[in-house]
Amino acid sequence: MDDLNAIGAAVLDQPVIETERFTLRPLRPSDAGLIAHYTADRRVAEGTRAIPHPLPPGASEAFVARALSAKRTEDVWAIDGSQNRLAELLGVVSLTRMEGEQSELGFWIGAGFWNTGFATEAVAALVAANPHGARTLFAEAFQDNPGSARVLTNCGFVYLGDAESWSVARGARVPTWTYLRKMG
Repeated sequence: MDDLNAIGAAVLDQPVIETERFTLRPLRPSDAGLIAHYTADRRVAEGTRAIPHPLPPGASEAFVARALSAKRTEDVWAIDGSQNRLAELLGVVSLTRMEGEQSELGFWIGAGFWNTGFATEAVAALVAANPHGARTLFAEAFQDNPGSARVLTNCGFVYLGDAESWSVARGARVPTWTYLRKMG
């Protein structure tokens, strides 16, 4: 019961954010199945730093448990379109706390929902809400994923420079574009 109380307290400090087509809400255990389904797609996994491919058994449940932990450093929101007759989970968007009132933004969308504007709408809503009260937001996109870079620039992020990040799914360092957004 203490574990459930800790989850309840952790979720309470993460706001629900409404957009025109969906709701950004904290993850819940029932999201693990759709997370596993979408991230089993090699293209989705290879667009991220941390999602392995193939996805090992229990990985999505472990991800949800970390997202619900009272000791987490990353807040993860489900992009939930169920109120508008869309899927209950379209993808996720997250903020990871960094030092100095800064956060790093991350996101992925299920491949069946690419090119719908969902990623831009989710990132824009999270930036507008600024739930961490960050002065600066950082984000990156792999250089072979210009769609994610467009999402960031459409949401007011400015190109900062080139770098590299490790991709678990690719098992390699991948060139990235790094972006910054100063908050008002």
